Amino acid sequence: MSAWGLAGIAGLLVLQYGILLLLLKKNWKQRGVKSSGFPMVSILVSARNEEEHLPHLLRSLAALDYPAEKLEILLADDQSSDRTAEISAVWVKGYPNRRLFSIRKDQVGLYQANGKANALAILAKEAAGEFFFFTDADCEVPAAWIREGLGSFLGKTGIVIGVTQVKGGGFFGRMQELEWWNTLGIVKAVTDLGLPTTGLGNNMAISKEAYLASGGFEGIKSSITEDLEISKSICKAGFAIHHQVSEQMLVRTKAEKDWPSLLRQRKRWVTGAATLSFGWKVLLVIQGLFFPAAIALLCVDWKLGLGIWASKAFFQGWFLRFFARKSGQKIAFFPLIFFDFYQIASLSLTILYYFWPSKVQWKSRNYP
Repeated sequence: MSAWGLAGIAGLLVLQYGILLLLLKKNWKQRGVKSSGFPMVSILVSARNEEEHLPHLLRSLAALDYPAEKLEILLADDQSSDRTAEISAVWVKGYPNRRLFSIRKDQVGLYQANGKANALAILAKEAAGEFFFFTDADCEVPAAWIREGLGSFLGKTGIVIGVTQVKGGGFFGRMQELEWWNTLGIVKAVTDLGLPTTGLGNNMAISKEAYLASGGFEGIKSSITEDLEISKSICKAGFAIHHQVSEQMLVRTKAEKDWPSLLRQRKRWVTGAATLSFGWKVLLVIQGLFFPAAIALLCVDWKLGLGIWASKAFFQGWFLRFFARKSGQKIAFFPLIFFDFYQIASLSLTILYYFWPSKVQWKSRNYP
């Protein structure tokens, strides 16, 4: 292929980031309306072998700025083999608005083969709230999380997603944080165009009306990416998705500790991404083609290749810093220098591991 052909392929991603940045700056949809009342809210959390991280979540839930009599917190212990059930039982004791449900052996796979989706379906049947809020056991939520989420339900909105920041020590954790900013920034730009995107399992709220109309977690297509499937069902039921990006809707989660853990996570995500719409697949293909095209171009015409790569890094960095700033966070310039090198390794290993003949491993369970 000629240098200009390679430049055209690589240049698509530069153009993509330019368009995405323009969309964020000119088409940003944010809802500043605060909830005027206090509807009943249910928080649903499924936990499996999370004794290390669960206490951090529980402390943040206890600090929520919302009337206790209008809030219930439902925890599911999904067959944990560690102290998850014990920690949860101590935390709910003495509080009428906190309840623990232990998933029995005969309930495993009752509604879904996906353990998390199955547990959430069981919890939803017990939930009394007008709105369901979802997060994960390895997360921490902000005090204003409920108020900010409720204020984002306007019109025919059925699902509200927030923004999640990955926090982890060292270079590896920092790179994962940038990767999440990148993905969620794209989700925000597309969602604000009114196009269907995805749920966010660790930071998501669904109105009970939309949940029931969509069939809930028990009615979704069997999948290991249950947040994506529930969002598809809600959109099919005639409801819209809103992406609220603010510090009050910012949930923090842990970074994966090493490459094997990260690749197991990404194999699950890529398996779910295979069911995305054609438009989303085009965006992902453009992201993936940049690096082989840019590297090949460097070998043919290094000046042109370096110029295009520098342009991509500039627009990408601007895009990431702008989006993070909207969430009340700052991204330093220094980590951005290394982000592309991390992406080359991450994308290459993810593709190899996806096609490696092994099952998807998630929460000590194997899925086909």
